[in-house]
Amino acid sequence: MDRLYALQNPEKVIFKKKKFGIVSNNSLGIYHAELKKIARDIGKDNELGLQLFDSGIYEGRILCSKIFRPKDLTEALMEKWVKTFENWEVCDSFSMGLFAKSDFALEKVFEWTKRKPEFEKRAGFTIMAAFCMADKLSGNAVFESFFPIIIREANDERIYVKKAVNWALRNIGKRNPDLNKKAILVAQEILEIESPAAKWIAKNALNELKKDNIRMSDYPRAIYRG
Repeated sequence: MDRLYALQNPEKVIFKKKKFGIVSNNSLGIYHAELKKIARDIGKDNELGLQLFDSGIYEGRILCSKIFRPKDLTEALMEKWVKTFENWEVCDSFSMGLFAKSDFALEKVFEWTKRKPEFEKRAGFTIMAAFCMADKLSGNAVFESFFPIIIREANDERIYVKKAVNWALRNIGKRNPDLNKKAILVAQEILEIESPAAKWIAKNALNELKKDNIRMSDYPRAIYRG
């Protein structure tokens, strides 16, 4: 906590709000890059992570997401934490770096994408987007099961939801060539939905997924690079 307070900068709180739309309570004004460096210095430490989260300090909570071990996550902790998310930065830090690597990742994708609160729903789609990269072994059926969710929620006009829906669709389509073809078909289906959000999601995804030089992860590589 002393190290965090030493980096306190109220001007950065204002800058992050104006530049990135990050509105946060109890923020000290520390950039994400600085928190990543502190996390590397600390290493994994569950007990410290819990204490940092319970401090209520915004940057302490983000730091918690970086030092807590994914394998030690419980469903109760995930439910406690997701309800506190107040902006995309803290939502994505937990969802990408921690939740997507946990044993509950798939369960929360299906559960949280149905939620009403903006950042709880975004958390579900951020886990989905990150799981495409975090999981290197699952077959295509797992990711195809995400398509109905993406179609169902494509008409959510809230900016941080629709961006996450788009992100998830693009990441599925970059996992391997077969999923790319299917993601394009899904995007074309979404394009027909009479919703500004759906049309934005579809057009943006198609623009990327149809590129000749698109970079594929080729997961699972035993199949796509074998």
